[in-house]
This record gives sequence, C-alpha cells and structure tokens, in this order.
Amino acid sequence: MHHHGYLWAGPKQRFDDEALRRPPRPDAPPDGSRPELVQRHREVAAEFPVVDLPPLETAYWLVKPGRLVRGTWEKPEDAAAWLGRRLAESAPRFASVSDRDTTRLVTLVHSATERLIRGVDLSLGFYLERPTFLSVALVHCPNRALPELACPLG
Repeated sequence: MHHHGYLWAGPKQRFDDEALRRPPRPDAPPDGSRPELVQRHREVAAEFPVVDLPPLETAYWLVKPGRLVRGTWEKPEDAAAWLGRRLAESAPRFASVSDRDTTRLVTLVHSATERLIRGVDLSLGFYLERPTFLSVALVHCPNRALPELACPLG
C-alpha cells in the first residue's frame, strides 16, 4: 500500500463546477432525452477522467492521469509531511486568519498521519486570496473505499 498526493489551486468558480467533479453516470440518458442533457453527459463522461479538478469523492483521484500525482509515499508519516509542507507554503495566502494558525496546521498534519495509518483518505480545502481555492488530498492506493480503481502510475 502507498499514498498519492494531489494538489489543485484555481478559481473558486471552476471548483464549483460539480458536474466535472463527479464520475458520470454509467448509463447514458434514455432515448428521447433533451439534446442538451445527452450532450452534457457526453462531455462529463469524456472530461471527468482527465480534468484536473478535485473529484467530490477523494478516491476518484485515482482515475485521473498519473501526471496529476504530486508525490507517492509508502509511509503515512512521509505523506503527511508533504501535506505539512504544502500547507506551510500556502498558509500566508489563506483567506481565514484561523486557517493560518501554526498550531492548527500542525494539528492537521498529525491528524492526517493518524487517518492515513487507519486507511482513511484525506481531502482538505482552503480559500486563498479571492477568488482562489486550494485543494490538497492524500489517497490510499489501492483504495479501501473503491478497491476496483487502479493505480494511476501503473
């Protein structure tokens, strides 16, 4: 078992495009559906696996291209340390003063280690200077929640 790290920062408006953040329904809209519904389903089916947006369910990062993996670690402590470095780098830009609190950030890293040891994926989000959003995730591979998902790095 190992852990993959993912990082995304971008416009909050793009992050809010939930259709591209959830896997498409396995079946296409029924015959006779509105053309715009059929077209949207096609777009989402084609884009979800390749778009860099964070998925609504953390485990679905694993269906994204391997180029989006920012790091891979065998030990939960190493993955959590990467998380800590990413949070420290971004903290000066956090919109919320409480999110910048060093003690809070250290607590998040310790909590991340404990969660990863127990096999739980981790996904955190922060508002940065407007209108930017930061998403950081650590995902188990193979994944316990969705074991059918293959490792994005082969």
